[in-house]
Amino acid sequence: MSKSVIATTRAPAAIGPYSQAIRVDSLLFCSGQIALDPDTGSLVQGGVEAETRQVLTNLRAVLDAAGVGFDAVVKTTVFLVDLAEFQTVNAIYAEYFSGAPPARSTVEVSRLPRDARVEIEAVASLAER
Repeated sequence: MSKSVIATTRAPAAIGPYSQAIRVDSLLFCSGQIALDPDTGSLVQGGVEAETRQVLTNLRAVLDAAGVGFDAVVKTTVFLVDLAEFQTVNAIYAEYFSGAPPARSTVEVSRLPRDARVEIEAVASLAER
């Protein structure tokens, strides 16, 4: 088994004892991203729409650091504080995952770090396509 840490300054630094992503052989496990601005470390303002866009921007930066894009993502998990915001998040999510979107789970949670509204984690394939 080959295991390596993937890190980038274009996404927020981890706010705990974890890595932005871990590559294991041909799989990439991306930690959950919340809507932190990587330059300021602050949660972006503007509601769930702005947060979702920042989350996906942060996730893109981690994927880029591993040399892949959204097309390599095979599974995501979306965590929402309010499932009533699902349609809004889903519409923005669809802009980033077009074509053959990955498998996905969506879960309502009582609270997220920094009182974020949305968090998304991903698993990507690094195998030659």
